[in-house]
Amino acid sequence: MTSPLRDRPWGLPIAIAAIAAIVVAGVGGTMTDTSGWYESLRLPSWNPPPPAFGVIWTIVFALIAASGVNAWRAAPDSRSADTLIGLFAMNGALNVSWTVLFFQLRRPDWAFVELSVLWVSIVVLIFACGRFSRIAALLLLPYLAWVTTAGALNWQVIQLNGPF
Repeated sequence: MTSPLRDRPWGLPIAIAAIAAIVVAGVGGTMTDTSGWYESLRLPSWNPPPPAFGVIWTIVFALIAASGVNAWRAAPDSRSADTLIGLFAMNGALNVSWTVLFFQLRRPDWAFVELSVLWVSIVVLIFACGRFSRIAALLLLPYLAWVTTAGALNWQVIQLNGPF
């Protein structure tokens, strides 16, 4: 059985996914201040160089958007598609929340707890997308890997600089 959403044009979902990814990335980016307080933190020796973060997040957000479009189009009905959109929206909010906690409130300890919820939301997204599209689920694996790495970095910041 094919999804009735598969027969719809690709243009609108691609545009919506791209705009959503740009908004989440843009809001997160404007909340990220790596001067001052952040520069004063002791970071692990394996911390990626600053330019790597922008490159990695750009790739990750492109893959998230592609996953969302692919899963949405593969959803068997509007209810399933709406559920997927809700899960992606919740994940985007969690992504931004981590940035606010870490960079704006300067609470890596709280950010680490929130990152655990973000990580679980990515796993939920992978399984939800995987119900309809294996490709959509696979496109999210780099996101999970990067957030896992960010979690390890976040933990090291806590260990090297705490308490907060």
